[in-house]
Amino acid sequence: MISSPIEIRILIIDDDEDDFFIIREYMRKISGWSFIIDWCYQYDHALELICGGKYDIYFVDYLLGAKTGLDLIKDAMKNNCEEPIILFTGKGNQQIDIEAMKAGAFDYQVKLELNEEKLERTIRYALEKTDALKKVKANERKFRSFFEKSKDAVFMANESFNFRDVNCTMIELFEYSTDELYSMNVFDLIPDSKLEALIRSQLKRTMEVDDMELEIKTKNGEKKYCVFSLSLEKNELGKTYIQGIIHDISNLKKVEKANLLAEKLSAASRVARTLAHEIRNPLNNIILSVEQLRTEIIDQESQTFFDIINRNSQIINDLISELLNSSRASGMQLKEASLQSIMDMSIEQASDRIKLKKIELKVTYPRNPAIIKADSEKLKLAFLNLLINGVEAMEEGLGQLQISLSEHDHHYVVTIKDNGIGISEENLSRIFEPYYTSKKNGLGLGLGATLNILQSHKCLVDVQSKPGEGTIFFLKFRKAIGQA
Repeated sequence: MISSPIEIRILIIDDDEDDFFIIREYMRKISGWSFIIDWCYQYDHALELICGGKYDIYFVDYLLGAKTGLDLIKDAMKNNCEEPIILFTGKGNQQIDIEAMKAGAFDYQVKLELNEEKLERTIRYALEKTDALKKVKANERKFRSFFEKSKDAVFMANESFNFRDVNCTMIELFEYSTDELYSMNVFDLIPDSKLEALIRSQLKRTMEVDDMELEIKTKNGEKKYCVFSLSLEKNELGKTYIQGIIHDISNLKKVEKANLLAEKLSAASRVARTLAHEIRNPLNNIILSVEQLRTEIIDQESQTFFDIINRNSQIINDLISELLNSSRASGMQLKEASLQSIMDMSIEQASDRIKLKKIELKVTYPRNPAIIKADSEKLKLAFLNLLINGVEAMEEGLGQLQISLSEHDHHYVVTIKDNGIGISEENLSRIFEPYYTSKKNGLGLGLGATLNILQSHKCLVDVQSKPGEGTIFFLKFRKAIGQA
């Protein structure tokens, strides 16, 4: 119930001045209200006053010369008039009344039936309804502002999980257009059918899904790690709909993964340095002793054994050097370089293996050079390791190796994709661990050294793989200053 304000500003729009005087007298006799009552008889001037929002309520006569009050109501609504408009008619006409309400009129009154009581009730009802509608619209604008400006993906869907409204972040995050999303279902973004069943069951049981961590697939197939929340809501008509929020934590997960790997590599590096020190000391003693014995014992058979000892000592020494090199990226000399040229050098070195296994190679670069700060030789080795691993994972004659480079606001992303045997989820988290390998006779040092090189370039690394489908490496490099 709206309380009577100090003054209610009323505009009566009527081309008959006598009718204006009669209606004004009725209004002045209404007790408990204070009115400022003005008159306007010209259509264009009336529309200008309505659009200016100078009055709290408008009374409009149906007949306004060449145009009608119905035309004025329609024009006012087109100009977003929020104040109530009440139509006066000379005689009751149901068709005009219906059209007026459809056009946006709050009420209608027959002039011949007017009295103080009817006018008071009409004014009170119109102002109360307008006040309620303005509050609803204010809440809607507040919600819409939150909806559109949210850094999280926010959406609404019907009971069948079909999208009905999405914000800009949703479009940017998953790379679908608005029209594409409106033709999709929530579960089109979630590749795990077991999760779909779990979400449906939990939503039905508790009316909400709160902060569930899951993977969501973008239009180009990239997986995003997200926190997913849903709730069942009801609109003002009592119809059920689904409201959802998706918070992207992909970068957080990548940083966590990188930190974990860095800790593992650091621990492995300490072990490697300790082993190298402990092994090289006695190894050096062995080599020196053999050299001394070689001068004292000159028969041919002994010399053969000395040669065997020397060769194997050198092998051990080389293994120690490789072990140390895999645990540190030493001597980095970072200079501005083009990712395209570094990748081309890596492809050139891997070209023999690619041709021998009859691998189909597809390379996609942007037009402009992708300039980063890099040690070209070491980064070339890192790329080469990844290319060789991809080639070795694919079947001869059936392999497809795809290399692409994409540009974003502050970074470049190198994507290396193969259709090889893939990596199980259990082993995927271990591929960069030192000394872990799935290859026969492998030392597990290649990808460990590769990660060291990439991390020295402040590169974020993400890997996606499925057994039987292949593996994708995403390498995210910062642009050089002046490029970003």
